[in-house]
Amino acid sequence: MSWFVLVLSGVLEAVWATALGRSEGLTRPVPTATFLVALALSMGGLGYAMRTLPVGTSYAVWVGIGAVLTVVVAMVTGTESFSVVKALLLTGLVACIVGLKLVH
Repeated sequence: MSWFVLVLSGVLEAVWATALGRSEGLTRPVPTATFLVALALSMGGLGYAMRTLPVGTSYAVWVGIGAVLTVVVAMVTGTESFSVVKALLLTGLVACIVGLKLVH
């Protein structure tokens, strides 16, 4: 269950990071509210996962999932450019995240 919550929390990290970027300095109400709710849920899930998973592994997986998804969303929406090198590096991050799960 902890791994499931951790992955979901990583997805929510991408949600709050994207919402923060779209909030224009926390001046737009809907992105700001999305940011706050997703942030609280993401942190709560990370804390829950850390009850049974190592802190370092939990944090690395949480950040990795959030970072990869945030960049992918930015590339899909056109706010960040796509390149083969970026795609390969993101694939490497995903492989490292999966590796952390496998060696746990």
